[in-house]
Amino acid sequence: MYAVIGAGPMGLAAARNLQKYDIPFIGFELHSDVGGLWDIDNPHSTMYESAHLISSRHMTEYAEFPMAKGAPYPHHSELRRYFRDYVQHFDLYDHYRFNTRVTKLEPQDGKWLLSYETNGEANTQLFDGVLIANGTLHKPNMPALPGQFSGELLHSADYCSADVFANKRVLVVGCGNSACDIAVDAVHRAKSVDLSVRRGYYFLPKFIGGRPTDTLGGKTPLPRPLKQKVDAAMIRMVVGKPSDYGLPDPDYKMYESHPVINSLVLHHLGHGDINARSGIEKVEGNTVTFSDGAQADYDLILSATGYKLDYPFIDRELLNWPEGDAPQLYLNCFHPQQDSLFMMGMIEATGLGWEGRNEQAELVALYIKQREAGAKSAESLTQTIRAFGGDRMDGGYAYLKLERMAYYVHKETYRRAILKHLKLLKSN
Repeated sequence: MYAVIGAGPMGLAAARNLQKYDIPFIGFELHSDVGGLWDIDNPHSTMYESAHLISSRHMTEYAEFPMAKGAPYPHHSELRRYFRDYVQHFDLYDHYRFNTRVTKLEPQDGKWLLSYETNGEANTQLFDGVLIANGTLHKPNMPALPGQFSGELLHSADYCSADVFANKRVLVVGCGNSACDIAVDAVHRAKSVDLSVRRGYYFLPKFIGGRPTDTLGGKTPLPRPLKQKVDAAMIRMVVGKPSDYGLPDPDYKMYESHPVINSLVLHHLGHGDINARSGIEKVEGNTVTFSDGAQADYDLILSATGYKLDYPFIDRELLNWPEGDAPQLYLNCFHPQQDSLFMMGMIEATGLGWEGRNEQAELVALYIKQREAGAKSAESLTQTIRAFGGDRMDGGYAYLKLERMAYYVHKETYRRAILKHLKLLKSN
């Protein structure tokens, strides 16, 4: 019997693939239903009312369960329905224990002892293996401000509705996808909106020529250096440089950090609805001093500064995570010493979608199946995992040394490795 922790997109993919390969399992979910952060009614969700999918629906969906036709970038409520339909279609609900918090996971006699609480009642159960899929976007990264702020301070994880900005002077810190979405929300309610940005970003429009940007290209793969140059030139032609809008230009090449996919933030910057600011140097009362010497007063500061990986129910040492920003695992998934412990969904890549994560889940399920059958292909994969030396599947891209990029991979390189192992496992 195996355990799956989480019922978000990755947990559901893990559950579905265990089901396909007839591997018994029990799922554990903190909320009362599936969908993870895509269920805005989940008290642990970091969703906000205006949120839509950043990638287009057909580049994101599970291949065996396509999304219904509709707008290319569906609203979060549609995605919640999609996951519930997925679970109903594949009869996964009965496999899950809802309203259940996993409190401890520890090895015991070659197996895993999982402690959990359901509606306040404590229990334990022994499992042959565990698939951890509790997500990567739930513990806020909240850097301390350089000083004391007298106004209201929020993290984007706590943001839900633009009502919080009504008639306030707002400073949004950060420039990732959530920061830009929230700054655009604030424009319609706030007295003023500023965006504090320390480094440059590449901005991609959601549509080019009426088509979702992530559906363009790919038929003739370009060598990495050429692709970086060609795509950067195309984006400059379509939207210009960030400095045209008052933002810093990136000092790195295209795709070496996750791009911002937002068609509206540059529009509002260009119209003066949002004002670009440099990094925060000092905070005194309501006054913020920026690194370029400028000052301004604010009623609310919202930090859209990302999230930290968090697995509070298991010791870091058991995740091969003695230091650094992320556990060191083969394919971001397989532990080099713990054959029955799997990290599901600790992976980011431009364009990977849920199907790419589903391929990861299939590889884990098939590996379990073939290992239990004593297949030589499973033993071969075990030896590959054992020999893992910490190399990243970056496709030659020099990813920035940032915490949120610590588990970033190159989509094509990663998928080739996954599909190669799947083919070998299916051969015997």
